[in-house]
Amino acid sequence: MRSQKDLGLYIHIPFCKAKCLYCDFNSFACRDDFVPAYFNALKKEICLYSDIIKGYGIKTVFIGGGTPSYVDAHNIYEIVSLLNQKFDMDRCFELTIEANPGTMNMEKLLLYKKAGINRLSIGLQAWQNHLLKSLGRIHTEKEFEENYRLAVKAGFDNINVDLIFAIPGQSFKDWTETVTKVAKLNPQHISCYSLIIEEGTVFGTRFSKGELIPVEDELDREMYWYAVEKLKTMGYKHYEISNFSKEGFECAHNLTYWKELEYIGIGASAHSYFNGKRFNNTYNIEEYVKIINSGRLPVENEINVETKDEISEFMMLGLRLVDGVSIEEFYERFGKNPLEVFRNQIETLSKRGLVTIEQNFIKLTKLGFDLANQAFMEFV
Repeated sequence: MRSQKDLGLYIHIPFCKAKCLYCDFNSFACRDDFVPAYFNALKKEICLYSDIIKGYGIKTVFIGGGTPSYVDAHNIYEIVSLLNQKFDMDRCFELTIEANPGTMNMEKLLLYKKAGINRLSIGLQAWQNHLLKSLGRIHTEKEFEENYRLAVKAGFDNINVDLIFAIPGQSFKDWTETVTKVAKLNPQHISCYSLIIEEGTVFGTRFSKGELIPVEDELDREMYWYAVEKLKTMGYKHYEISNFSKEGFECAHNLTYWKELEYIGIGASAHSYFNGKRFNNTYNIEEYVKIINSGRLPVENEINVETKDEISEFMMLGLRLVDGVSIEEFYERFGKNPLEVFRNQIETLSKRGLVTIEQNFIKLTKLGFDLANQAFMEFV
């Protein structure tokens, strides 16, 4: 039975050295002047939450961005120290920080370790320098390798490397080299994401002008299944659509999202799922600081999650996992059998060859992974 008293915690650091051309996250380059005011606001938000989540234990923390490793490491150290003062962190076993090559050094890494951060998520994206440049990345492959080895030397033994495939101009050979070279470094976790061209990004603008040609779906799928098979042969377990890990190194924080457990988001644009509600903080960083300084939480878009919505979300998020949705877990949580609740949807998807039922789990088939969004839409 899951504990009602456990929470995941996400902390958003929106600053970076340069905005990547494909990035649609709430992040800002050239705003170093605003860093002190923002971190002061983060500290105040943590204090505001200390009473609200009394009685809850924090199990995982994820510091994301932006590029958290871009800012002075003492800022991060102070935030983690405050978490330990204000929240019940006794059961916190995974504390992740996102980092980019070219923004790390030994002093920073050792300060992260001293703070209690025990997992590093490094954004590489591609092995080839011409692709890194085309994405607007600030680093080279050599800098990634140097930073990776530095992190291992600093004592990090739980490292994720983020990769992107289906980059315009990326060949299948480029992708096989990226996957193989990264796996040979032996990180504990690898994430492989298909590039999505989003509106409001530089890539989105170029695409709308016909200046950027997306990768064909067929090549996208060929790249995906290459990664799945290759990483399997190199000792990685495929446990979620885009994620692979060595045994026991699955990302516990992300499993909080995929299993629809509760979490609190702190910082501009951070999302929360708590006490039967979904909500997010205001996206504008100046507005965020202003509201926090007035002594209020900067919450927007608060929605009560009805049981029927919770059940649908549980199915959609759970189907992202390679193991799928546990019929037993579903019954434990909702007192209902998902095979009865979603009889029509499961029947439809089974006929189309997108889902299957195996050993008490409802899961996507290989075709289901290729057409995952179509499968998820059945549960909306």
